[in-house]
Amino acid sequence: MAIEVRIPTILRTYTGDQKVVEGSGATIGELFTDLESRHTGIQARLVDGGELRRFVNVYLNDEDVRFLDGISTRLGDGDSVTILPAVAGGSGVRPAGRRLGMR
Repeated sequence: MAIEVRIPTILRTYTGDQKVVEGSGATIGELFTDLESRHTGIQARLVDGGELRRFVNVYLNDEDVRFLDGISTRLGDGDSVTILPAVAGGSGVRPAGRRLGMR
């Protein structure tokens, strides 16, 4: 069963700079184990304590797996999995001496 996995830039050091790799497995967890067998170190960046890391988002065919069955989400032949690191903004605190409208 072939699953297409889209890899974010930050994790491409594990995949030899490949944007897309193929994997296999009946679940997201099995897919990550399969990826680890060929791309050593990637699984630790995705999973912690048997669950998805807090700041890693995984989509199965555009559906967030956290709203499905998480790491136990079932996969089918031809599915597409996208891994995205969460992105956070700034703190919203302005540097000292700065006010709106002032330079």
